[in-house]
Amino acid sequence: MQGEAEAFLVSPEEAQRLIAAHDGDITLLWLFLRQRPGSTLEDAARALCRTRAELEAAYEKLQRLSLPAVKAAPAAAPAGKKTGPSLPVPEPAHELPQYTSEDLVQRSQEDARWTALLTEAQRALGRKLNSGEMKTLFGLYDYLALPPEVLMMLLNYCVANAPSGNSPSMRFIEKEGYAWANREILTLEQAEEYIAASQRRREKLSRTAKILGINGRALTNTEAKYLGAWLDMGFDDEMIGMAYDRTVTNTGALKWSYMNGILKSWHEKGLHTPEAVREKDTRRPRGQAGKQEAPRDMDKLLAALEKL
Repeated sequence: MQGEAEAFLVSPEEAQRLIAAHDGDITLLWLFLRQRPGSTLEDAARALCRTRAELEAAYEKLQRLSLPAVKAAPAAAPAGKKTGPSLPVPEPAHELPQYTSEDLVQRSQEDARWTALLTEAQRALGRKLNSGEMKTLFGLYDYLALPPEVLMMLLNYCVANAPSGNSPSMRFIEKEGYAWANREILTLEQAEEYIAASQRRREKLSRTAKILGINGRALTNTEAKYLGAWLDMGFDDEMIGMAYDRTVTNTGALKWSYMNGILKSWHEKGLHTPEAVREKDTRRPRGQAGKQEAPRDMDKLLAALEKL
């Protein structure tokens, strides 16, 4: 008996995730399946006085909370039919569910946390949300199970980082919400850490952009992707400046695809320092003083392609 009780203890992290889900059906279902492994959702519905539809929704959310695995057993199949999983683990959704206005009205009457979140969200965004925007916000709260305090940090983050300094669209907020959910950002501490890391990366991108002569304007999405990819490859400012110098020397201008080709080539060869490039990059001239430098055939080819 004592061994069973110890095995059923809920860790602080598990408790935090269940609380952050702000959904009692999820907690009840998780506890039930932990205590009675091998049960079906029909068993859970009878024991917990819930409908099958309510527990299906709770089970789908439960799979996204990264808790110790609990699975409902497949329902008994009619005679002559093959059995199979009644509810496979869902793949990450690409769109939020289609909520109705009635869903929002009912939840507003039952859930004070949602009502408070909506009020604070409109204050943070500086505008009254229309019906479609409210449904998106509700999806982040209900479907992605982001806690209200985390959602407020998400909204303030989006306001501070909206493109061109405009008020962020709900589509922009929704996309960032999925990013936070996929990173399992469910506490204020995790949100603060993510925001700080994002700020450091933006500062690094801005500093690197100056090496390429980009000043006084925001990076385009394409430019940011190139710079981000080079930083992720492990190149520092000196190496990016070295690739930039070669690009301008060979093409007469900053050619992003050409420069990307240089850095990808170095990365694939494991060349991440100026010394390694000078020693091992076969495209560099390696002739000695007084001797004619070897032709850089690959550079010439890439330069020709850029001019086509």
